[in-house]
Amino acid sequence: MTQSAFHANAQNEDGRGSGPSRPTFFDRVFVVVSRIPPGRVTTYGAIARALGSPRAARSVGWALHLAPEEDALPCHRVVDRNGVLSGGWHWGHPDVMAGLLRDEGVPFLDPYRVDLAACLWLPDEDET
Repeated sequence: MTQSAFHANAQNEDGRGSGPSRPTFFDRVFVVVSRIPPGRVTTYGAIARALGSPRAARSVGWALHLAPEEDALPCHRVVDRNGVLSGGWHWGHPDVMAGLLRDEGVPFLDPYRVDLAACLWLPDEDET
């Protein structure tokens, strides 16, 4: 039986966490997000696809909601598939997210919608 990405972050069948030798789905999300360059954005779905779980975009969002603040991940650089700032209130009002992205030079089509054609970064881009 296949585990969902959410449950993959929980305990293994033997009751132990994944431990340092086996990163969880959430840990892998954090690694991808940490690589998003300034001035670029990616989508929840692009992260899920890069991690081999193309139907886990919501789990990516949940991982970012639970991201440790001390890691200072650039979560504001993750948008929905239409380029809309959809981080909820976790990182502050969408005005805060928009301000951070504008400071990085990300172009907008609408007040809360980035121009994906101009600034989309795909997680596997820097591996080619």
